[in-house]
Amino acid sequence: MKIRTKITLLFSLITASLLFIFASIIYYSAKQNRDKEFYSLLKKEAITKANLYFKAKVPAQTLQQIYHNNYQTIQEVEVAIYNKNFKLLYHDAVDIDFVKETPEMIDKIYNQGEIQFHQGDWQVIGLVYSYENNKYIITAAAYDLYGYNELKSLLKNTCIIFILSILIIFIVGYYFSKKTLEPIKNLTEKMNKISARKLNVRLKTSPQKDEISELSATFNKMLNRLEDSFEAQKHFVSNISHELRTPMAAIIAELELSLNKQKTSEEYRIVIKNTLSDAQKITKLSNNLLDLAKASYDPSEITFKSIRIDEILIDACGQVQQANTNYHTKLSFENDQIHENQIIINGNEYLLKIAFINLMENACKFSGDHQCNISISFNNSTIQLKFSDRGIGIPEEDIPHIFVPFYRGKNRGFTNGNGIGLSLTEKIIQLHSGTLQLTSQLHKGTTFIIQFTHLQ
Repeated sequence: MKIRTKITLLFSLITASLLFIFASIIYYSAKQNRDKEFYSLLKKEAITKANLYFKAKVPAQTLQQIYHNNYQTIQEVEVAIYNKNFKLLYHDAVDIDFVKETPEMIDKIYNQGEIQFHQGDWQVIGLVYSYENNKYIITAAAYDLYGYNELKSLLKNTCIIFILSILIIFIVGYYFSKKTLEPIKNLTEKMNKISARKLNVRLKTSPQKDEISELSATFNKMLNRLEDSFEAQKHFVSNISHELRTPMAAIIAELELSLNKQKTSEEYRIVIKNTLSDAQKITKLSNNLLDLAKASYDPSEITFKSIRIDEILIDACGQVQQANTNYHTKLSFENDQIHENQIIINGNEYLLKIAFINLMENACKFSGDHQCNISISFNNSTIQLKFSDRGIGIPEEDIPHIFVPFYRGKNRGFTNGNGIGLSLTEKIIQLHSGTLQLTSQLHKGTTFIIQFTHLQ
């Protein structure tokens, strides 16, 4: 079922319920008012006939004759008069006697002073009438033909109006729900035109800050992110292909040349050495890509625990110097006193070690003395790490793009690399809710500054 139909049905149901309650209250009030007014009329008729009988001394035959003459035309009230001993003094029509009074009924009227009740569709009232220090019991009964006809007419008209109102409400509700949801229909038609090849299409937004406009703006932001993601993915795949193709092509060329021509042992050794170097490049690229994928995971999928930053830095320094004996690292603390809780953060040891190794290797690669200076400082809330070198520096125009995957600046010819290390490092730092900044001067060196919030 479409939302438009659901809204129409729900709107109609709510309105129908309110109309039904309103109509029921009106009908019930009209019914109660009719009862009350007719009981009042019966009481007046009973007292009037008693006055005619006792005070005006109108003969009983005359009163009975009047009752019989009016009975078929105006639904005359049937009146009976008793004394307190249940002796009948007067009755309009004993042959009819609709009420059928009993001693118990007379006693009840005498004791309570007045009673009202329904007998079928007839209404009956009983009351005590005083005359010359004597008390008499009068009963009056009649059928309110006019009142019941008015109630039936009211009920009939109410039902007709109720049904017509529901039909009108349903039609109006369907029309307005259609007009209300028309912008969503237009959005759906526009969205259907969007595909992987047409991610540049955007939804129209209105100046009014309504829900539809907010939905369009949100969807456009999502399309922007998707378009950026698709573009990044295309560049990523293109860069990976390029980075893999170069060493693979070199390996194939070396092997083909060695097969086509007989070589000496030394020449074969050179071929194997070159092939091994290219294979190591592929391996390093694959490892970097796997680490980059892991750093891009949802933080909830990565194990975090309390770890000491200084211990990870010491391990990272050892790995860097073990992998390349020409590289040197120097670790120093800027604070005079070290409190253990101020150098502990909540993080993943493996990923942080990769980030620190990347920064150290970068510093060593791009500096003449192949040395990276690392300093640790901390205060009551944060830990700051600095990775400095006295190398060639980064050109100013390359700094905004330095963390883009596979980006390599003007100094790419200085040493080998694949452009993943710094982007991987940035992702790892962000994953640990840290910040990564750099300052660099050409031919003077580069400094990377990392800040973490330590555990309190």
